[in-house]
Amino acid sequence: MINKIIHGYEFLEFKDENFYGYFSTGKNNLNFNKNTDDGIKNLEKLKEWFNLKNIGYLNQIHSDIVHVYDGKICDGDAIITDRKNIGIGVFTADCVPVLVYDKNRKVIAAIHSGWKGTKKCIVGKTIDKMILKYNTKVEDLRVYIGPHNMECCYEVSEDLIRDFKKQQIYRDTNISHGRNLSLQKCIIKQLINRGVILRNITKLDICTYCNQAYSLYSYRRDKECNKRMFSFIFMK
Repeated sequence: MINKIIHGYEFLEFKDENFYGYFSTGKNNLNFNKNTDDGIKNLEKLKEWFNLKNIGYLNQIHSDIVHVYDGKICDGDAIITDRKNIGIGVFTADCVPVLVYDKNRKVIAAIHSGWKGTKKCIVGKTIDKMILKYNTKVEDLRVYIGPHNMECCYEVSEDLIRDFKKQQIYRDTNISHGRNLSLQKCIIKQLINRGVILRNITKLDICTYCNQAYSLYSYRRDKECNKRMFSFIFMK
Protein backbone atom coordinates (compact mmCIF):
# COMPACT_ATOMS: atom_id res chain seq x y z
CA MET A 1 0.00 0.00 0.00
CA ILE A 2 1.13 3.52 -0.72
CA ASN A 3 -0.31 6.93 0.13
CA LYS A 4 -1.61 8.70 -2.96
CA ILE A 5 -2.49 12.40 -3.00
CA ILE A 6 -5.01 13.29 -5.71
CA HIS A 7 -6.22 16.89 -6.00
CA GLY A 8 -5.21 17.43 -2.38
CA TYR A 9 -7.07 14.37 -1.11
CA GLU A 10 -5.39 11.31 0.37
CA PHE A 11 -6.06 7.74 -0.72
CA LEU A 12 -4.45 4.45 0.27
CA GLU A 13 -3.59 2.71 -2.99
CA PHE A 14 -2.63 -0.75 -4.16
CA LYS A 15 -1.75 -1.72 -7.72
CA ASP A 16 -1.17 -5.11 -9.31
CA GLU A 17 -0.61 -4.93 -13.07
CA ASN A 18 -3.99 -3.69 -14.41
CA PHE A 19 -5.81 -3.87 -11.07
CA TYR A 20 -6.15 -0.76 -8.90
CA GLY A 21 -7.67 -0.40 -5.45
CA TYR A 22 -8.21 2.70 -3.32
CA PHE A 23 -9.35 3.41 0.22
CA SER A 24 -10.30 7.05 0.65
CA THR A 25 -9.52 9.02 3.80
CA GLY A 26 -11.13 12.06 5.38
CA LYS A 27 -8.19 14.35 4.60
CA ASN A 28 -9.47 17.83 3.71
CA ASN A 29 -13.00 16.64 4.57
CA LEU A 30 -13.34 14.39 1.52
CA ASN A 31 -16.84 12.93 1.86
CA PHE A 32 -18.56 10.24 -0.21
CA ASN A 33 -21.92 10.00 1.54
CA LYS A 34 -24.21 9.55 -1.46
CA ASN A 35 -27.08 11.11 0.47
CA THR A 36 -25.31 14.49 0.52
CA ASP A 37 -24.62 16.95 -2.29
CA ASP A 38 -20.85 16.91 -1.82
CA GLY A 39 -20.88 13.12 -1.62
CA ILE A 40 -22.57 12.82 -5.02
CA LYS A 41 -20.23 15.41 -6.52
CA ASN A 42 -17.16 13.58 -5.23
CA LEU A 43 -18.40 10.25 -6.59
CA GLU A 44 -18.73 11.91 -9.99
CA LYS A 45 -15.23 13.38 -9.69
CA LEU A 46 -13.77 9.89 -9.30
CA LYS A 47 -14.58 9.21 -12.96
CA GLU A 48 -12.44 12.17 -14.01
CA TRP A 49 -9.66 11.60 -11.47
CA PHE A 50 -9.20 7.93 -12.37
CA ASN A 51 -10.36 8.01 -16.01
CA LEU A 52 -13.29 5.66 -15.47
CA LYS A 53 -16.49 5.15 -17.45
CA ASN A 54 -18.65 4.86 -14.36
CA ILE A 55 -18.68 4.30 -10.60
CA GLY A 56 -20.88 1.51 -9.27
CA TYR A 57 -22.22 1.41 -5.73
CA LEU A 58 -25.25 0.21 -3.78
CA ASN A 59 -27.85 1.28 -1.25
CA GLN A 60 -26.15 -0.51 1.62
CA ILE A 61 -28.58 -2.25 3.97
CA HIS A 62 -26.33 -4.47 6.15
CA SER A 63 -27.37 -7.57 4.22
CA ASP A 64 -25.73 -10.55 2.55
CA ILE A 65 -26.97 -9.51 -0.91
CA VAL A 66 -24.37 -9.63 -3.69
CA HIS A 67 -25.02 -7.87 -7.01
CA VAL A 68 -23.38 -8.15 -10.40
CA TYR A 69 -22.75 -4.59 -11.62
CA ASP A 70 -25.37 -3.47 -14.16
CA GLY A 71 -25.23 0.31 -13.81
CA LYS A 72 -28.20 0.43 -11.43
CA ILE A 73 -28.18 1.43 -7.77
CA CYS A 74 -29.74 -1.54 -5.95
CA ASP A 75 -30.13 -2.58 -2.33
CA GLY A 76 -27.25 -4.77 -1.22
CA ASP A 77 -23.77 -4.83 0.27
CA ALA A 78 -21.42 -6.42 -2.25
CA ILE A 79 -20.87 -5.76 -5.93
CA ILE A 80 -18.86 -7.70 -8.51
CA THR A 81 -17.95 -7.16 -12.16
CA ASP A 82 -15.68 -8.29 -14.98
CA ARG A 83 -15.97 -4.98 -16.85
CA LYS A 84 -12.92 -2.80 -17.37
CA ASN A 85 -12.82 0.91 -16.53
CA ILE A 86 -15.76 0.56 -14.13
CA GLY A 87 -15.02 1.41 -10.52
CA ILE A 88 -17.07 -0.47 -7.93
CA GLY A 89 -17.02 0.45 -4.28
CA VAL A 90 -18.57 0.59 -0.83
CA PHE A 91 -19.15 3.31 1.76
CA THR A 92 -17.86 2.98 5.32
CA ALA A 93 -17.28 4.89 8.55
CA ASP A 94 -16.40 1.96 10.88
CA CYS A 95 -17.66 -1.10 9.00
CA VAL A 96 -15.17 -3.23 7.09
CA PRO A 97 -14.44 -2.54 3.41
CA VAL A 98 -13.10 -5.55 1.54
CA LEU A 99 -11.71 -5.38 -2.00
CA VAL A 100 -11.11 -8.56 -4.00
CA TYR A 101 -9.71 -9.37 -7.42
CA ASP A 102 -9.08 -12.43 -9.57
CA LYS A 103 -6.11 -11.83 -11.88
CA ASN A 104 -6.80 -14.93 -13.93
CA ARG A 105 -10.52 -14.48 -14.67
CA LYS A 106 -10.24 -10.69 -14.42
CA VAL A 107 -13.05 -10.18 -11.95
CA ILE A 108 -13.28 -7.69 -9.08
CA ALA A 109 -15.45 -7.27 -6.00
CA ALA A 110 -16.16 -4.63 -3.35
CA ILE A 111 -17.80 -5.69 -0.09
CA HIS A 112 -19.33 -3.79 2.85
CA SER A 113 -19.12 -6.04 5.91
CA GLY A 114 -20.46 -4.54 9.14
CA TRP A 115 -21.33 -6.80 12.04
CA LYS A 116 -24.64 -7.80 10.46
CA GLY A 117 -23.09 -8.58 7.08
CA THR A 118 -20.17 -10.36 8.73
CA LYS A 119 -22.56 -12.45 10.82
CA LYS A 120 -24.35 -13.38 7.58
CA CYS A 121 -20.99 -14.28 5.97
CA ILE A 122 -21.30 -11.76 3.14
CA VAL A 123 -17.60 -12.03 2.27
CA GLY A 124 -17.83 -15.79 1.87
CA LYS A 125 -21.03 -15.45 -0.15
CA THR A 126 -19.36 -12.93 -2.46
CA ILE A 127 -16.61 -15.46 -3.16
CA ASP A 128 -19.31 -18.05 -3.86
CA LYS A 129 -20.95 -15.68 -6.36
CA MET A 130 -17.64 -15.04 -8.13
CA ILE A 131 -17.14 -18.78 -8.47
CA LEU A 132 -20.68 -19.34 -9.76
CA LYS A 133 -20.81 -16.39 -12.15
CA TYR A 134 -17.23 -16.18 -13.41
CA ASN A 135 -15.72 -19.59 -12.61
CA THR A 136 -13.22 -17.95 -10.26
CA LYS A 137 -10.69 -20.25 -8.63
CA VAL A 138 -10.13 -19.29 -5.01
CA GLU A 139 -6.37 -19.78 -5.23
CA ASP A 140 -6.27 -16.90 -7.74
CA LEU A 141 -7.97 -14.41 -5.42
CA ARG A 142 -6.22 -11.45 -3.80
CA VAL A 143 -7.98 -9.69 -0.93
CA TYR A 144 -7.45 -6.34 0.81
CA ILE A 145 -9.15 -5.56 4.12
CA GLY A 146 -9.36 -1.80 4.64
CA PRO A 147 -9.65 0.58 7.60
CA HIS A 148 -12.42 -0.22 10.06
CA ASN A 149 -13.28 -0.21 13.75
CA MET A 150 -10.87 -2.89 14.89
CA GLU A 151 -10.89 -5.24 17.87
CA CYS A 152 -8.98 -2.70 19.97
CA CYS A 153 -11.99 -0.36 19.95
CA TYR A 154 -14.99 -2.36 18.75
CA GLU A 155 -16.94 -3.14 21.92
CA VAL A 156 -20.25 -4.96 21.46
CA SER A 157 -22.78 -6.73 23.64
CA GLU A 158 -22.06 -10.08 25.25
CA ASP A 159 -25.11 -11.44 23.43
CA LEU A 160 -23.62 -10.53 20.05
CA ILE A 161 -20.30 -12.16 20.97
CA ARG A 162 -22.20 -15.33 21.92
CA ASP A 163 -24.18 -15.26 18.67
CA PHE A 164 -20.98 -15.14 16.64
CA LYS A 165 -19.30 -17.88 18.65
CA LYS A 166 -22.31 -20.15 18.17
CA GLN A 167 -21.62 -20.25 14.43
CA GLN A 168 -19.75 -23.38 13.41
CA ILE A 169 -17.30 -21.48 11.24
CA TYR A 170 -15.85 -19.63 14.26
CA ARG A 171 -15.75 -22.54 16.72
CA ASP A 172 -11.94 -22.91 16.52
CA THR A 173 -11.10 -19.20 16.08
CA ASN A 174 -10.49 -16.60 18.78
CA ILE A 175 -12.63 -13.77 17.39
CA SER A 176 -12.96 -11.62 20.51
CA HIS A 177 -11.23 -10.29 23.60
CA GLY A 178 -13.75 -9.72 26.35
CA ARG A 179 -16.55 -7.72 24.74
CA ASN A 180 -14.34 -6.51 21.90
CA LEU A 181 -15.14 -8.27 18.62
CA SER A 182 -12.74 -8.68 15.70
CA LEU A 183 -14.71 -8.49 12.47
CA GLN A 184 -11.41 -8.85 10.63
CA LYS A 185 -10.71 -12.26 12.18
CA CYS A 186 -14.24 -13.35 11.26
CA ILE A 187 -13.75 -12.20 7.67
CA ILE A 188 -10.37 -13.91 7.34
CA LYS A 189 -11.96 -17.10 8.65
CA GLN A 190 -14.68 -16.83 5.98
CA LEU A 191 -12.03 -16.38 3.29
CA ILE A 192 -9.88 -19.29 4.45
CA ASN A 193 -12.98 -21.45 4.82
CA ARG A 194 -13.70 -20.81 1.13
CA GLY A 195 -10.12 -21.76 0.21
CA VAL A 196 -8.47 -18.35 -0.17
CA ILE A 197 -4.74 -18.60 0.51
CA LEU A 198 -3.70 -16.75 3.67
CA ARG A 199 -0.69 -15.07 2.07
CA ASN A 200 -3.04 -13.56 -0.54
CA ILE A 201 -4.94 -11.64 2.15
CA THR A 202 -3.60 -8.18 2.97
CA LYS A 203 -4.74 -6.45 6.16
CA LEU A 204 -4.20 -2.72 6.44
CA ASP A 205 -4.65 -2.99 10.22
CA ILE A 206 -5.83 0.62 10.50
CA CYS A 207 -8.51 1.36 13.09
CA THR A 208 -10.97 4.08 12.15
CA TYR A 209 -11.61 4.84 15.81
CA CYS A 210 -8.14 5.24 17.31
CA ASN A 211 -5.50 5.56 14.57
CA GLN A 212 -3.37 8.70 14.59
CA ALA A 213 -1.73 8.34 11.17
CA TYR A 214 -4.72 9.10 8.95
CA SER A 215 -7.81 11.27 9.03
CA LEU A 216 -10.66 8.74 8.97
CA TYR A 217 -14.37 8.93 9.69
CA SER A 218 -15.76 6.92 12.58
CA TYR A 219 -19.50 6.70 13.18
CA ARG A 220 -18.94 5.69 16.81
CA ARG A 221 -16.16 8.11 17.69
CA ASP A 222 -17.68 11.12 15.95
CA LYS A 223 -21.15 10.58 17.41
CA GLU A 224 -23.11 9.55 14.34
CA CYS A 225 -20.98 11.39 11.82
CA ASN A 226 -22.73 11.50 8.42
CA LYS A 227 -19.54 11.58 6.35
CA ARG A 228 -18.38 8.44 4.60
CA MET A 229 -15.22 7.03 3.09
CA PHE A 230 -15.33 5.14 -0.20
CA SER A 231 -13.29 2.03 -0.95
CA PHE A 232 -13.23 1.04 -4.61
CA ILE A 233 -11.49 -1.13 -7.15
CA PHE A 234 -11.23 -1.19 -10.94
CA MET A 235 -9.43 -2.84 -13.86
CA LYS A 236 -7.79 -1.16 -16.83
